[in-house]
Parts: sequence; structure tokens; C-alpha cells
Amino acid sequence: MHAKTDRAIQIMLVVAVFGGWQAGVTAGLIDPFFFPAPWDIVRQMVTWLMDTSFYSHVYITLTETVLGYVIGTVLGVTGGVWLGLSPRSARILDPFIKGFNAIPRVVLAPIFVLWLGLGLWSKVALAVTLVFFITFFNAMQGVREVNPVVLANARILGASRRDLLRHVYFPAAASWILSSLRTSVGFAVVGAIIGEYLGASAGLGYLIAQAEGNFNAVGVFAGIIILAGFVLIIDFFLDIAENRLITWRPNASREATS
Repeated sequence: MHAKTDRAIQIMLVVAVFGGWQAGVTAGLIDPFFFPAPWDIVRQMVTWLMDTSFYSHVYITLTETVLGYVIGTVLGVTGGVWLGLSPRSARILDPFIKGFNAIPRVVLAPIFVLWLGLGLWSKVALAVTLVFFITFFNAMQGVREVNPVVLANARILGASRRDLLRHVYFPAAASWILSSLRTSVGFAVVGAIIGEYLGASAGLGYLIAQAEGNFNAVGVFAGIIILAGFVLIIDFFLDIAENRLITWRPNASREATS
């Protein structure tokens, strides 16, 4: 019952915001040059979605996002688990990791373009740098949070290092890692879009940059909304994966309604 009420409230909020926005533009209270009418944005989105060439831009951005997300996640989880299990290595590498993490990612974008060109891999590299540190720090912290009593009991029962990784460390760090996976989706998209924005011949970032160059606020807002939907779809699938992988965790929504 609460879920239906919450959904109704969400719909009313969307209608109120966009309805008020449309009314403000119609009444002349909002300048459409800076904030175009929502109806004009919807028409631009429909025009793009009806054009088959638009999906090639979506495919390119999706490819860059998925590659950056997967590579960054694998490297981040691997590095985080390794340093979480090796305190000495963590101490040695700590200043280098913090120094590299302190570099603004936007500064790296031109360097990746110089090294890898204007093609796919410069965008993927930028997305990897954004995803890596989120998953890295969460995986490392998740491994360090393992209960020492559980570890001691597992060792007493004869668990090997591989058994500890599989049955103790990874399950204990799963919540941390999956939480970082949800957060890093948006960063993977940001990396791909920024790379396309700075130099590309295709992609959603390229379309937004084109619209901005022509002072076409309708195209910019349409691109932003499509990107938001893009991230929400990916987050939906991650939510399904999370519920399947962490079956032991209580369902928060079920607890709230009980």
C-alpha cells in the first residue's frame, strides 16, 4: 500500500514540476532561450528517437560506458582486495594512490586524447579512471571490515587462502562492492560523455556539444534527459543483480511496509 502511495506522490511531483515549468514558459515568466518548454524538449527527443542514425550515437556511448565500467570495476575490485589483504603494500602505495586520485579527471582527458586519439579508447580510459577509485576504495574497506573472529574460526576449520577469499572476504565485502557499482555507473557515463564532449565525431556527448555550439537549449536538455534515462535503466539492471547476489540481506522495502 505504501509503495503505491509513494509512486503516486512521485508522479504528482513530476507533473507539478514540469507542468509548472511549461506554464511558466507559456506565461512568459521563464525565458525559453535558457529554459525551453518541456513540450519542445519532448518533441526533440521524439525526433531523435524516430531517427535511426540516433541509435548509432547511443551505441557508441553505451560501448564506451560499458567498457569503462567493466574495466574500471575489475581493476578497482582486484586492486582493492589485494591491498586490503596486504597492509604493507597498502602503506607503500598509499601516497601514490592518493596523489593520482587527487588529479582532476578532466585534466586527464586531453592527455588520453593525445595518447589514444579521438576514437573509442580515449573515452574508455577516462571512464576507467572515474570508476576505478570508487570500486577500489570500497573493495579495500570491505575486505578490512571482515570480522576477525570469523576469519579465526575459518582458519581453525582448515580453510585455505582461496577458501577465505571465496567464502569469507568476498561475501563480507559484497555490500561495499555492490554499493560502489551503483555509484560508479553514473561516473562511467560521465567519463564517456566528457570524452565525447572534448573531442568526438559521434555519441550522445557529441550531440549535446553540437546543440550547445548552436545555442540550442532544447537539444542540450533533451540530451541530458536521455542520459538520465540511460543511467536509470542501467541502475535498474544493477538493482536486479544486487537482489540476486545478496539474497541474505533483508529487503528494506518489505521491512518498511511491515
